Amino acid sequence: LDEEKFKETVHKLEQESGFFFNMKYFEDEVHNGNWDEVEKYLSGFTKVDDNRYSMKIFFEIRKQKYLEALDKHDRPKAVEILVKDLKVFSTFNEELFKEITQLLTLENFRENEQLSKYGDTKSARAIMLVELKKLIEANPLFRDKLQFPTLRNSRLRTLINQSLNWQHQLCKNPRPNPDIKTLFVDHSCRLPNDARAPSPVNNPLLGSLPKAGGFPPLGAHGPFQPTPSPVPTPLAGWMSSPSSVPHPAVSGGAIALGSPSIQALKHPRTPPTNSGVDYPSGDSDHVSKRTRPMGMSDEVSLGVNMLPMTFPGQAHGHNQTFKAPDDLPKTVARTLSQGSSPMSMDFHPIKQTLLLVGTNVGDIGLWEVGSRERLVQKTFKVWDLSKCSMPLQAALVKEPVVSVNRVIWSPDGALFGVAYSRHIVQLYSYHGGEDMRQHLEIDAHVGGVNDIAFSTPNKQLCVTTCGDDKTIKVWDAATGVKRHTFEGHEAPVYSICPHYKENIQFIFSTALDGKIKAWLYDNMGSRVDYEAPGRWCTTMAYSADGTRLFSCGTSKDGESFIVEWNESEGAVKRTYQGFHKRSLGVVQFDTTKNRYLAAGDDFSIKFWDMDTTQLLTAIDADGGLQASPRIRFNKEGSLLAVSANDNIIKVVANSDGLRLLHTVENLSSESSKPAINSIPVAERPASVVSIPGMNGDSRNMVDVKPVITEEANDKSKVWKLTEVGEPSQCRSLRLPENMRVTKISRLIFTNSGNAILALASNAIHLLWKWQRNDRNATGKATASLPPQQWQPASGILMTNDVAETNPEEAVPCFALSKNDSYVMSASGGKISLFNMMTFKTMATFMPPPPAATFLAFHPQDNNIIAIGMDDSTIQIYNVRVDEVKSKLKGHSKRITGLAFSNVLNVLVSSGADAQLCVWNTDGWEKQKSKVLQIPQGRSTAALSDTRVQFHQDQVHFLVVHETQLAIYETTKLECMKQWPVRESSAPITHATFSCDSQLIYTSFMDATICVFSSANLRLRCRVNPSAYLPASLSNSNVHPLVIAAHPQESNMFAVGLSDGGVHIFEPLESEGKWGVAPPPENGSASAVMATPSVGASASDQPQR
Repeated sequence: LDEEKFKETVHKLEQESGFFFNMKYFEDEVHNGNWDEVEKYLSGFTKVDDNRYSMKIFFEIRKQKYLEALDKHDRPKAVEILVKDLKVFSTFNEELFKEITQLLTLENFRENEQLSKYGDTKSARAIMLVELKKLIEANPLFRDKLQFPTLRNSRLRTLINQSLNWQHQLCKNPRPNPDIKTLFVDHSCRLPNDARAPSPVNNPLLGSLPKAGGFPPLGAHGPFQPTPSPVPTPLAGWMSSPSSVPHPAVSGGAIALGSPSIQALKHPRTPPTNSGVDYPSGDSDHVSKRTRPMGMSDEVSLGVNMLPMTFPGQAHGHNQTFKAPDDLPKTVARTLSQGSSPMSMDFHPIKQTLLLVGTNVGDIGLWEVGSRERLVQKTFKVWDLSKCSMPLQAALVKEPVVSVNRVIWSPDGALFGVAYSRHIVQLYSYHGGEDMRQHLEIDAHVGGVNDIAFSTPNKQLCVTTCGDDKTIKVWDAATGVKRHTFEGHEAPVYSICPHYKENIQFIFSTALDGKIKAWLYDNMGSRVDYEAPGRWCTTMAYSADGTRLFSCGTSKDGESFIVEWNESEGAVKRTYQGFHKRSLGVVQFDTTKNRYLAAGDDFSIKFWDMDTTQLLTAIDADGGLQASPRIRFNKEGSLLAVSANDNIIKVVANSDGLRLLHTVENLSSESSKPAINSIPVAERPASVVSIPGMNGDSRNMVDVKPVITEEANDKSKVWKLTEVGEPSQCRSLRLPENMRVTKISRLIFTNSGNAILALASNAIHLLWKWQRNDRNATGKATASLPPQQWQPASGILMTNDVAETNPEEAVPCFALSKNDSYVMSASGGKISLFNMMTFKTMATFMPPPPAATFLAFHPQDNNIIAIGMDDSTIQIYNVRVDEVKSKLKGHSKRITGLAFSNVLNVLVSSGADAQLCVWNTDGWEKQKSKVLQIPQGRSTAALSDTRVQFHQDQVHFLVVHETQLAIYETTKLECMKQWPVRESSAPITHATFSCDSQLIYTSFMDATICVFSSANLRLRCRVNPSAYLPASLSNSNVHPLVIAAHPQESNMFAVGLSDGGVHIFEPLESEGKWGVAPPPENGSASAVMATPSVGASASDQPQR
């Protein structure tokens, strides 16, 4: 219909079918102020009261219509809109409706402070449209309706042609030039003396049908043509449509009077696909690749030396003759001596100055580029030779030297994989600092493993490998179980590039014969078979937004190519110029900022603008680079690592990268102040320190900063527990109180980081907000400035239902929605859902008994809540339909903790019975359970709370009990580390990870607060009561009951006290962090970590 210009019919069909929401049409109607058509079109997809996003969409439209009537001084029209359109919102926010009504009394509604910046009609509509688009993209009712399905041009005609070809193929007497004139009946070639079909001249349906001579040759596309297995629609064309964009979180919460805030939408536009090429047959065997969704870099890692970089808002149209732009890294900022030749490098996806390196002798190095510190150095070793295949054992005996072919981080940086030149891949888990642990070893391929990448088919983290045995294999990243094997290449597979479009996951692979193939996770064969330029070693990568596909290859003769592929045809669209005629080695490349390509060639780094085939610039990084150096950008494109001669890695930086490195270096120098007799970096001798691993394996650290060496030689000189005993030794603040409460039962920072929410034992919620001002430009929480205890203008309180119970005796619980709009809470009575803007109770449900004792939102769906109950059950409740979906039984006492892992798709629960259970979130079956190990000689209360919280890696979790802290691995439900409370010491009241999971903040009954390193559960800082409690309370029983970590600032936490006070803590600005991590204890293979006791009266002697 669109191709035939039936525009009104198209939009009517869109609205009535609700199949596709045409954002461009919607924008045009809003810009033109056609409000009736705007609402009519919307009504095909949502109603006002469907959800909070829909409510806010309709409110913004009607508010704009109302303001425009007022601006034209058309009071009757404004009154009509107020009564007919806006009054429906008064039931949700009566105060707002009153304020809107009062605008009628003003000569100019801009006299209202919130509307003082309202401009003219055109600009106001544009501002509103920005907000509407965000709300629509965030609204689940529009999910999958904003992206038009992938259709080639004239797809309907193509199908008609194929149908007619099929019919003609079945004719008993097929004629060479069939005369097909109607679609009303099946075609059949008639004998020459048969009557002719009616003339189609007057039939409007056939006016644009192609003539018989325009049909594709029957032999090429006939029904009996042998083809590969069928291809799902999303693989039917080489990226023939723009990718869908997951929108950042949008507050669909309170509707407001003021104009929506303008925030730049970080959505690079997809270049239009080639519309000039017609496809008479859409289902040939040229199956193709699809665009990678924007934001892909957080989901899937790409092939060899590729990491797309995000640079929101960067336009492609720019002057092609300019000099090298300032945002390219050009300044040599660091020179690192690796010790052997780097073969592969990868920056950490989150901590962007951490560089992982694999070398030609099998070494792995982990560098903190900012401080020039090598955190870890590992030499190649098979972890368990007995489990290796005989061919591998024989190969290692014959030639023990093994090279690293590829190192790569997982999307969240919790794991990394290493592919070796002999058979195996090794996966390590990374826990920050120098804490790197063996995770999985897989005998993956016969011969070399040439590439490794992470992907998430079926939302399950997997590792994909390829090798000399001409296969691609997919492994479960948690267990090492093989999921898929793809066979079909006729030469060793050189590289892989996992990719996804909407719900379709697939893999591209290149082999040494130059073939490119694509595979779905269904073991049904390759979907693509193309020739790569160079026909030898080729890698592929997408731009960060997934709209452009590139490959880089080198032929056996040394001729190198970087090309961009035509997304519609599966053909080369653009070939970039500027390579040396004969490259001395295989050229490596990378992409950054949706704008630039870089490659290592001719002893230099060469850069291209993606839109220009001519070389943009080249740098030699002060000389000494390899002939074809290995290169790797960090995620932001501010740093670029490049391999040089003499086993050197150079890191070049742009201005942002230099600032980043300077910041890290300053933090590092602060932390190393206690060191004595420091050796200058240039004179530093190579030293080796043996550090015990979690499972007793030793790790060698070479070339470490002298601070570490000093620590190993004389820990008593270098490291000492940081004691905070005076108010002047940290920044702490007791939050102002407008009302007295007896004790704080629950505490949490809002996800935005600018407020703290507390639930008191009397069932009342308290909210403190920091204001944005000259002293606090960000408006984030800080211990340097007091916040305001906030209440809406109505003065109402968020108070839980308490039923017949005494709230002081109840077990309170609450959970906050991701966008901070709603809090779900209970204090022994019904569960209440509160609006955080108005404090109004939106709903109550689940009257006791049993009472709710713990609440947790499902990470993928805010409508699903896990509710722990007083009767030991866990109810999986759908808020939208008001229905309990599942009831989980496995505990014997009340539920005291719940935590979801969105990587493993499990729910971990803990109870007052000190039992831990793991539940599968797909079917809610119990997978494992285990009783907490209570330290010997310790008795525990009959109903002692056990809390659980997932580590940032979503695989390990923290267990908090009055007798201990422990770290568990989820899949095996195995205790990896435990810190027991000494029998004579005060019990733990609460603990939580810092936002980066590197620290654990722990409160005790004696009012002590301790900071542990999570990597080894060793104490690094102790805050004594005298540092934050006044002298009048120091001998009382006031102590923290709950502790909460800031969601963005890893060194900020808050505690809720038994006297109703809330304190927020930060280290001194001069210190920057809570103490210094203690050095590991050599020779300790115990899972129970040695650590000083924490009670105020206990000594600092280590305990076992």
